[in-house]
Amino acid sequence: MALLSAPLLSFETDKKWSLDPLKNTKIDEAYWKTVRKQFPLKEGATYFNNGTMGPTSGYALDRMIHHMMHYNIEAATIDYKNGTGPELLTGYFPYKELRTKLANIINSDYKEISLTQNATFGMNYVGMGLDLKSGDELLNTDQEHGGGFGAWQLLAKRKGCVYKQATLPTPANDPEAVFDAIFKQVTIKTKVIAIPHIVSGLGTVMPVKAICAEAQKRGIFTVLDGAQCVGHIPVDVKDIGCDAYYSSLHKWLLAPAGSGLLYVNKNVAPSIWSTIASYNWDNQEDHGFRLMQNGTGNAGLMEGYNAAVDFFNTIGAENWLGRIKELGMYLREGLKKMPHVTIYSSTNEDMAAGITSYGVAGYSGPDLQRIMWEREKLQPRSVGSKMIRHSVHIYNSKEEIDKALDIVQSLA
Repeated sequence: MALLSAPLLSFETDKKWSLDPLKNTKIDEAYWKTVRKQFPLKEGATYFNNGTMGPTSGYALDRMIHHMMHYNIEAATIDYKNGTGPELLTGYFPYKELRTKLANIINSDYKEISLTQNATFGMNYVGMGLDLKSGDELLNTDQEHGGGFGAWQLLAKRKGCVYKQATLPTPANDPEAVFDAIFKQVTIKTKVIAIPHIVSGLGTVMPVKAICAEAQKRGIFTVLDGAQCVGHIPVDVKDIGCDAYYSSLHKWLLAPAGSGLLYVNKNVAPSIWSTIASYNWDNQEDHGFRLMQNGTGNAGLMEGYNAAVDFFNTIGAENWLGRIKELGMYLREGLKKMPHVTIYSSTNEDMAAGITSYGVAGYSGPDLQRIMWEREKLQPRSVGSKMIRHSVHIYNSKEEIDKALDIVQSLA
């Protein structure tokens, strides 16, 4: 069967994405319209499912695809060992520059940062690296993503640990109630508290600093699932005081799929065994590098990852995170006015950000998702049978949120 031929993209003649339009511009609605133009999103359709996967900017896509094209054209002329061209593979290099940028975003040392594929990898690197024994208690919540509970359930089955879940209130509007729910399950046998920083399904921002402080007093190892956090809310791992933190940056930081990070505090990193071993599996000078020994990967993807971080830094954390919070509040304020709507996310704005999950009387979550698409080409995501999860980001507008609110209002 003959292969169909297709023209390759030209990165010399096609649209060139640049960070320049984002510089020296007043932060107002016009600015955010300029930001929207940095994404190759289809006009006439609105994406509200950033909590699953964030669209990558044209700037990051350009850098990633250009890298892959260059290697495939110049493969014979490049020798990665002599440094005469772009790196052709990943898994063997420390990526100090990128790790330093990420460390600055979450306030850590770059040697405490590992580059991973996603949050699930980070959870497993920590879980499988801990010295746990039969009878040790591992504590999750009843609102975990599968990537937040899998490793701990596996360890319970494999090593005879005791797996427990704390039942969180829904909606969670009182941080003390969340704190109490966690420590109600803690005993002298509890060795690990592994909880989300933001609950994936409901968007609840958990009181993690208070939980980690109490856990530290009791000698309990803390692991935070930050899959929904980096690029969504401020993350300061030193202020939080956790032992480990992992995230998927293909969500809110808008990096290409396969871009994750793991933070392990330098004080506990030596006690974490390497899960995947290669040349630097026992590097005691750079534990972050030691824990990212994952063999050959896509160097073009790493280029896109690096570019996505540059895109975030160009807009600025305060502007980026502030816009998400502004749009999230705008949506919630509109929903609160409708008596036929039940908001399952927190309505305490200290515990909420860009994710809002809600239900409409008489309609299922899949019904709501279908109606929004059919009427206005809006794409949030149904969660379970009764809720729809609405994620907002910097490429969204208040006009798009108004369209969603108008649909919800019409369903009364």
